[in-house]
Amino acid sequence: MKLILPVEIAHEIEAHLPENTIVVRVDSEGNINGDATDAEVYFSWFYLKPTTLHRVLDAAPSLRWHHAPNAGVNHILTPKYLERDLILTNGAGVHGIPIAEFVITYLLAYSKRLPSLYKLQNEHNWQRGLPIQELFGKTLLIIGAGGIGQEIAVRAKAFGMRIFGSSRHPEPLPNFDKVVRANEWKQLLSESEFVVIAAPLTPETKGLIDLETLRLFRPDSYLINIARGAIVDESALTKALQEGWIAGAALDTVFTEPLPAESPLWTLPNVFITPHCSGNSPRVKERTIALFLENFTRYRQGQQLRNVVDKTAGY
Repeated sequence: MKLILPVEIAHEIEAHLPENTIVVRVDSEGNINGDATDAEVYFSWFYLKPTTLHRVLDAAPSLRWHHAPNAGVNHILTPKYLERDLILTNGAGVHGIPIAEFVITYLLAYSKRLPSLYKLQNEHNWQRGLPIQELFGKTLLIIGAGGIGQEIAVRAKAFGMRIFGSSRHPEPLPNFDKVVRANEWKQLLSESEFVVIAAPLTPETKGLIDLETLRLFRPDSYLINIARGAIVDESALTKALQEGWIAGAALDTVFTEPLPAESPLWTLPNVFITPHCSGNSPRVKERTIALFLENFTRYRQGQQLRNVVDKTAGY
């Protein structure tokens, strides 16, 4: 069997493959070192460009299974890609722990006024009386109660928070007090001090958080986006933050990345910007490779693969 592997990690995977496996490598531009015409499996790497993806598709007419390390696959599902009858699996789950830890960081940074405390320390200013809050008893709404959302819920519940979630197929979940359908979460905004976006970017979720929706938020609510920037109407969010419709936001992802220097989001005092790094961890590569190798064993044995993407739904 022949595989197409990214040059970044090919050597780390080859040591775990059966002896009869042939590997050809592909770089970030789609240049393939070898003959890929009879390759069945393609393992792409992070930040896959459409041009690279399309070059691999052209070079590998026998491709049957593509594994992407990302949880979000909106950048992969191009018209050309959808013409091919490929099994697509993703990396759902490999980023859950670091992202969930980052969400807790945002919650604590906001509630405990960490930016203000850092500023006071830099000024050598022993000022007391800041309005510091507890997470205990607060309500967290997680839009997208999938793998990442569930990891967030585990950690938030440990702080004594009430957890709401939304799902395309709602069912009772550990650590969630309530799970509603994907189109019912707006009814919970009036009860939620914190709202986390953990949903995939699909045609249905693009622009989900718009002007009308932001008017439903509590004025003391705090929005956290660790999913995709395009889920939020950025101009509407800026207006909501400037005019005090919501208390603040933590944004790990924005519509245009890197965030343009002229964006007003940089200078708003109630915004915490991080450079799409919430999923970063030295353990991510380890989990990504382990997931692929498990699925490769399943593929060779004709078993059901983990994390098969519904290309119609987009996740």
